[in-house]
Amino acid sequence: MNIGLVGLPKSGKTTIFNALSGETAEVSAYQSGKPEPNRAMVQVDDGRVDKLAAMYNPRKTVYAQLELVDFAGLSAGAERGGLFSGEAFAALKSCDALALVLRNFDSDEVTAQHGGPRPAEELLTLTEEFLLADQMLLERRLERVRDDLKKGKRNGELTTEERLLSLLLERVEAGEAVRDIDLNPHQLKQISGYSFLTAKPVFAVLNSGEEQYGKSHSVVETIEKSCPVVEFAGKFEMELAVLEPEESAEFMDELGISQSAKERLTGFAYSLLGYSSFFTVGADEVRAWTIRRGASAVEAAGVIHSDLARGFIRAECFSYQDLETHGDERELKNKGLVRLEGKEYQVRDGDILNIRFSV
Repeated sequence: MNIGLVGLPKSGKTTIFNALSGETAEVSAYQSGKPEPNRAMVQVDDGRVDKLAAMYNPRKTVYAQLELVDFAGLSAGAERGGLFSGEAFAALKSCDALALVLRNFDSDEVTAQHGGPRPAEELLTLTEEFLLADQMLLERRLERVRDDLKKGKRNGELTTEERLLSLLLERVEAGEAVRDIDLNPHQLKQISGYSFLTAKPVFAVLNSGEEQYGKSHSVVETIEKSCPVVEFAGKFEMELAVLEPEESAEFMDELGISQSAKERLTGFAYSLLGYSSFFTVGADEVRAWTIRRGASAVEAAGVIHSDLARGFIRAECFSYQDLETHGDERELKNKGLVRLEGKEYQVRDGDILNIRFSV
């Protein structure tokens, strides 16, 4: 799972990136544009992994991870008539979700150049940019499809695609995001390869100053009318990220922050995007794996390794909660709490799987 951090210039994207990742990417009010984004893998802290590691004492413990992508080089793209370059939009297409960083802090340098914070306006601007990008993509593809139809390529798939693209273009031009258009499973599959930006899940990161943090209720309410929002005190939390845990906890208490920015972001993203975790355990390794909620046992096997999905026979399955309650696998077997599940079994959050396979 990867999340793209997107924002207007001077929104503090890289500050948020550093706070979440513990990295030290360059932060400057006048940072020069660069084509490549900052990237970092962020560990998804999970107390269940810690307890499983204590039970099995494995040689290796692996937490789930998500990738953060900070598009620090976003800048004016005159060639396309919008705010961002075509290269940046192309890179955004690879992200599973977009976090829209909105400025809610005052800074002498930034305020002198850009005025005071206007997070709701920034959200509207970014939304319009994504709609514009999707509109341009739809227009280009629709033109090619119609050219093919004029040349006599009258196959059913091309005609169906032309109708669907026409519908999408009409709705996007009217300001409707692709994710909000009621499409059937076949239509969703048809457009999956386009990676429309407005089809991606989005949420807002309200980047507040210490003075504004926790006090911008009307701003949060306004943003929530458009998308989910999580608030960070970006600069403060970037400084916390490099402190020792005990020292960091002391400062967090002063500002009324109960969890680190990383813990809040990963929990928020999992909930919003519909992800959950399952585990594999043993003397060699205890590991958390990320899957979409409702994924099947064979899909979970494929997350571990493609060979396990290809040769899938059964999944031996028990829950973390039962293991914690009864203490060990032998007791779970005695109580009939270890099950054999087939390919279609929907894996639940906290399931512990042992895949039986043959290739």
